[in-house]
Amino acid sequence: MTSDSSILDELYGVIASRRGTDPDKSYTAKLFARGRGKIAQKFGEEAVETVVAALSEGKDELVGESADTLYHLLVLWADCGVEPAKVWAELSRRAGTSGIDEKKSRAKK
Repeated sequence: MTSDSSILDELYGVIASRRGTDPDKSYTAKLFARGRGKIAQKFGEEAVETVVAALSEGKDELVGESADTLYHLLVLWADCGVEPAKVWAELSRRAGTSGIDEKKSRAKK
């Protein structure tokens, strides 16, 4: 695997390939088998742990918790059928737009 941002696309592919495999042999397969509610719960737990690390722990802990959060987000996307490219495209669409203006445009919809 690579060590730049393309790792997320590679990891998504690995995660997606675990769907339907033996949950006794893969943590990812176990998450899929437990369902979207459990996947979302794990993502939420990791997000909270990331916040805690940012506020009261060191950089190494923040890096580790951030990796856990991204992994669980990718599992959630895979379970929901959301390809990373769709999210990258949305981020690209928003590039150069003020966050305030972007939020206002969503409120109008």
